[in-house]
Amino acid sequence: MSDRSEGAGGHAGPAPGRPADADRAGEEPLLHAVDVDGVRIACHEWRPECRGAGPSVLLAHATGFHARVWDPVLRRLPGRHVVAVDSRGHGRSDKPPITHWRVFGEDLAAVADAFDLRGAVGVGHSMGGHALVDAAAARPGRFARLILLDPVIVAPEVYGGGWTLTGVGVHPTAKRRRHFDSPEAMIERFRDRPPYAAFHPEALRAYCEHGLLPRADGEGFELACPPETEASVYMTSRTNADVYRSLRALEMPVLVVRAKEPPPERDLMDFSSSPTWPGLVRELRHGRELFLPDRSHFIPMESPDEVATWIEAELRAAEA
Repeated sequence: MSDRSEGAGGHAGPAPGRPADADRAGEEPLLHAVDVDGVRIACHEWRPECRGAGPSVLLAHATGFHARVWDPVLRRLPGRHVVAVDSRGHGRSDKPPITHWRVFGEDLAAVADAFDLRGAVGVGHSMGGHALVDAAAARPGRFARLILLDPVIVAPEVYGGGWTLTGVGVHPTAKRRRHFDSPEAMIERFRDRPPYAAFHPEALRAYCEHGLLPRADGEGFELACPPETEASVYMTSRTNADVYRSLRALEMPVLVVRAKEPPPERDLMDFSSSPTWPGLVRELRHGRELFLPDRSHFIPMESPDEVATWIEAELRAAEA
């Protein structure tokens, strides 16, 4: 069965298909494609048989990652219907140039429509949290509650156009190593390097195993998120000032989980501390905050047990 389907713009819902790579725990997601104005957005659906038995979970990842990095979290949510999305430019989704962050929210809204989500719990990490805010504001009936894990939403006054780096032609992530002989080689390279050294072992393996695609020439593997694509996401991270309009429009309960404060002089490549504006929770009508002063920005990869516990609590609240 084809993994391609039609999603947004009044098209039919997604048609399932098996991905080539099965989950190590024996549970396999279905791979779908949702079309958003000609861009194929890959979605990984877990436990379709549980759909309708309770609120679904929609998962949105951070810049440079992919949907399968959530595997350790969703394994800790037995019996729950989950849809994890590869953002455009990432994973198995198409990779058009990224020029504005509004597209990430539009993609998630199209996915919510394609799966006909109703009263779901949306969970977004970093860039995925930013996108989820726009999606939930655009499709309020699709979401009952949100969890924003250290979302990339900076102070309102910081927005107002593209972000260019003084004296730098392109973001340093564009120079990342892109080719690896195997997922095991990637794991070995990253195992003892920050920030990956702090990842839960399951999360590091999921990141490497599903973050590579076979090279066209058959010579090993390459990053599923090309370095220049990742760089373009960072370079446009301050384009979407309208995210504050979306924040203020949200009527559902929102939990903001914020990591440790950044140092006064933050290095460009230091992703360990929080990018979230500390005043963010005050912009929400029904917001509450969990501040974790001893945690890095990579909360889902470092603490899948805790994240699953938070999600389960929101699911039960939505059911109640």
